[in-house]
Amino acid sequence: MEIMRPQKKTSTDDVAVVSTIPLYRTPPVLEVRLEDFELFAIDRLRVLKGISDELYRGKKPDEIEEPKAILAEFDLPYKAVSNAELESMKEKLTQVARSLGQPLTSADTVFYKVPFEEVPELVAGRRVYIHKGHAYVAMNQVVSLVVTQFRSNLSKDLILANRKWTSMISEKEKNRLTPIVESLSTSYLGPDYSEAKKFAEISLKDIDQVANSSFPLCMRHLFEKLREDHHLKYGGRMQLGLFLKGVGLTLDDALVFWKSEFSKKVGAERFDKEYAYSIRHSYGKEGKRVDYTPYSCQKVISSTPGVGDHHGCPYRHFSEDNLRAALSKMGVSSRAMTDVMDKVQNKHYQIACTLTFEAIHGSSCDAGINHPNQYFSESQKILQSKVSILVCWNHAFRRGPDDIFCLVFLVSLRVRSKGNAFTELCT
Repeated sequence: MEIMRPQKKTSTDDVAVVSTIPLYRTPPVLEVRLEDFELFAIDRLRVLKGISDELYRGKKPDEIEEPKAILAEFDLPYKAVSNAELESMKEKLTQVARSLGQPLTSADTVFYKVPFEEVPELVAGRRVYIHKGHAYVAMNQVVSLVVTQFRSNLSKDLILANRKWTSMISEKEKNRLTPIVESLSTSYLGPDYSEAKKFAEISLKDIDQVANSSFPLCMRHLFEKLREDHHLKYGGRMQLGLFLKGVGLTLDDALVFWKSEFSKKVGAERFDKEYAYSIRHSYGKEGKRVDYTPYSCQKVISSTPGVGDHHGCPYRHFSEDNLRAALSKMGVSSRAMTDVMDKVQNKHYQIACTLTFEAIHGSSCDAGINHPNQYFSESQKILQSKVSILVCWNHAFRRGPDDIFCLVFLVSLRVRSKGNAFTELCT
């Protein structure tokens, strides 16, 4: 799509300033290769997901660069409140600002007077002063005006685009463009974890310890139910089995692992007849020999477990009491629990998992959790860095303060981990 960039000129010279805010009002005028179209669409989805994750994680708009000249960029018909009118209601505006933790200290504070129905988010959050049907919006809140306007325009255009797509394009392009467009809404944008990283390989002797320290809740729950019941239904076997494959469990070890559990309930002979083939098949050694990849968070969340099933996403499918108990068992503090449950109630399950990761590991995960195997990999990196810090710390003390290399190494790790691992070990 073509990005419309209104041109505006500065007061000091006649140099045109190009807007950086995309409006997407007209179709592209250039031909685009199908491969490029798909890449552009996926890149845009990545950007939108990043912005969405940051906002839902509690980031303020100014932390993800909202421009100060946003009203002029969108050419919205709003004017700043006059000084006289502003002075007459300064006390009320001050109260609103104070409630938001943003006291009016600047003499040149700017407010805009708009119909209250155009800023529903600000009204709902009590972030504006309302008087005679108008909302008085501070400069740092004007993004809500743009969001409302942009959402309105986008909704209208999407309706028209959908009509044109279904009536003229979808059938005509069913073998070329349609599969790409229809798959975008469910696209997973990260690595597929079909090959385990060297640091992520696990062996049977370590699997219980690693499950306790580095498995996400969805896999940890399946692992614990397998140990408890010595059986999982098909959905659970696939979800856990492909995850274990992705973190480095070899086919031979996988057969030993599943057989040791299932044999306790169904016997070794029945396992060999009814279950071993499915495990070899998931590793690409039977049937069509497809090398199946581990499930992404999106696929886990969208699954619908039935009675007796244990797969799916606990943040979505667990009751509140069961989820709180499971998170507490993982070591999530009561303070972090509140944040996690808030995201769950608002159906932001991946963000809830991300907050769980951060609470347990004492380290931020800015990229967000999008895949169970990503959770495992990031966890292993953090845990191994802590081990490296401990080894180097002990080495430095044995060699004395002149061991410059080790001290520099400690400092660099402290910076990368924001001090969490370093502080934990030193206290």
